[in-house]
Amino acid sequence: MSFQAEQYTIKREPFYRSVANEVELFDAAYSARMPVMLKGPTGCGKSRFVEYMAYRLGRPLITVACNEDMTASDLVGRFLLDKDGTKWQDGPLTMAARMGAICYLDEVVEARQDTTVVIHPLTDHRRQLPLDKKGEMVEAHPDFQIVISYNPGYQSLMKDLKQSTKQRFAALDFDYPEAATETDIVARETGVDTKTAEKLVQIAHRARNLKGHGLDEGISTRLLVYAGQLIVKGVNPLAACSMTLVRPLTDDPDMRDTLDAAVNTFFG
Repeated sequence: MSFQAEQYTIKREPFYRSVANEVELFDAAYSARMPVMLKGPTGCGKSRFVEYMAYRLGRPLITVACNEDMTASDLVGRFLLDKDGTKWQDGPLTMAARMGAICYLDEVVEARQDTTVVIHPLTDHRRQLPLDKKGEMVEAHPDFQIVISYNPGYQSLMKDLKQSTKQRFAALDFDYPEAATETDIVARETGVDTKTAEKLVQIAHRARNLKGHGLDEGISTRLLVYAGQLIVKGVNPLAACSMTLVRPLTDDPDMRDTLDAAVNTFFG
């Protein structure tokens, strides 16, 4: 493995609890070098899953946090000026294709559609990436795989993926784990006792029932971990939950009161 690939290799196993057969399915998809799309709500473990699978497969992982200002050049590369003139700098997608890494495009629908089409030649039988500005055709390394993720429930129709992009990927659906599994995750990730973790998960379940009824999103597993981390640091549970489970979700006074009441039910 090259020094560059070594930089992107995950050295320690990330903690991930399988909730169904997603590990086996991803293993099979990778063995076929099949592009994979992960769909699910924010903070439910999609990014952690990709890290875990990259570690399990022993492959470097290059992650790109997509945004609406991202251009095709941000993905594939560009010419840069230096003291000796101009020099080509590979973008993360090109780098991953050359070294045989897993390239993870997180929240891919945030990128402009004219940007995401650059991945198309890498996601079919060609497995190529044309660098038009450089006049080069990059043949993807045999170990290269592309993975994308997004939250379909959060996006507007204007920001959904094109069918021409969707149908280049196999897809795995993600959701928040069952209560017992989520309790175990929160306890393991934070060090809080099981009883406290159970209370946090119950608060999350109440908030998730409000999705579409005043909340755009429910409380994510990630936020539960934040709450547990503060509690372990000695922060009062009410204050910790207010800071991590209520205030980030909404600015609506009535909805905050509703969530605060749920927190008080368990920690008051």
